[in-house]
Amino acid sequence: MTRRNFIAAAAALPALAQTNTRLPIHKAVLWSMLPKDLSPLEKFHLVREVGFEQVECPTEPDEKTAEDIRKAADTAKVRIHSVMNMDHWKYPLSSSDPEVVAKCVKGMETSLHNAKLYGADTVLLVPAVVNPQTSYHDAYVRSQERIKRMIPLAEKLKIIIAVEEVWNKFLLSPLEFAHYIDEFQSPWVRAYFDVGNVVLYGYPQDWIRTLGPRIVKLHIKDFRFRKGVTEWVNLREGDIDWKEIYKALGEIGYKGSATVELSGGDKAYLQDVSQRVDLIFTGA
Repeated sequence: MTRRNFIAAAAALPALAQTNTRLPIHKAVLWSMLPKDLSPLEKFHLVREVGFEQVECPTEPDEKTAEDIRKAADTAKVRIHSVMNMDHWKYPLSSSDPEVVAKCVKGMETSLHNAKLYGADTVLLVPAVVNPQTSYHDAYVRSQERIKRMIPLAEKLKIIIAVEEVWNKFLLSPLEFAHYIDEFQSPWVRAYFDVGNVVLYGYPQDWIRTLGPRIVKLHIKDFRFRKGVTEWVNLREGDIDWKEIYKALGEIGYKGSATVELSGGDKAYLQDVSQRVDLIFTGA
């Protein structure tokens, strides 16, 4: 796309908005989408300038850096609503190796304390990874056992452990995901639903209606799978039925945050993404 076409397309987006009611959902952006050459304060100011309200940050093990991020967010008046745990892929909770599990648990503890410092209310956790070394059954049982041990700290800090379904060959249906969450019998374990992660084997609107009030946070991205080509694309340019997503979210009364999870870019790009989010949540 040429710069001229990009600007024209961005200018036309507001005209596409319909008269539907705007869903009461907070727009958030992933920290990794922001320009890497900016300081934390500059990043948070940019978040506001391009139209987002909140940010989801990764785990930050350095206490001074975490405090600097908190101060910058407070100064810019941008809420950090969630922390994305960064150790669950390399060190999955479902591993049979106690040392690997210990590293994941330590990362989650750091993430929970980050969230408390920031004033966030959730930590995103990928609960397990099924692979040749870890069976589906073992992933299910081990991950639940180890998450249960984290609940006392989550309850103490008042931070929800938000379990996300990803391409980890685990939690492959909305019914199973709902059952997995329900078995904890705890308000401190809920679902972090990613709209884009289920499109290859399901319909996001179906998952939303099935999970219902279990959903505490959303990730949004788009995906195209046409003519043998599968690729992540910008919002509203893929094959996700956003009107049905709008309807489903309205039906369950979702009022939380939705974090865009796309590739990063400059101010113009982020403004365009922000406008696309507005179109989605007005049912355009």
